[in-house]
Amino acid sequence: MTDLINPHYDLIGGETGLRQLVDRFYDLMDTQPETWELRKLHPQDLQSSRNKLFMFLSGWLGGPPLYENIYGHPRLRARHLPFPIDSNMRDQWLMCMNQAIDEQITDLPLNRALKMAFARTADHMRNREDA
Repeated sequence: MTDLINPHYDLIGGETGLRQLVDRFYDLMDTQPETWELRKLHPQDLQSSRNKLFMFLSGWLGGPPLYENIYGHPRLRARHLPFPIDSNMRDQWLMCMNQAIDEQITDLPLNRALKMAFARTADHMRNREDA
């Protein structure tokens, strides 16, 4: 049996590339007027959020399982249940991530693959009906 290996971590530049992607994502979320609703769900100081997303994405993209080593299984949807995530929140999150990907990932097939994977995951995170 062959284990499936996710090569995205290395393809985006490993630790450095991932850190740049995460930092750009949070910089966009912190400064875009269109994402103020998403921003107010986060703590004033985004450093902990940046670190947790970086650690989670490291493992999710095929790199070291940093998040799992510290916090255990991500249980991604369960951990986000306290936050009201509807289509609008999903779209705000994806707007920031897609822009960060467009700015950081120049390889078109990788860019598309990441956007598709994030879109599926973000949609799975919805836990509220749209207003």
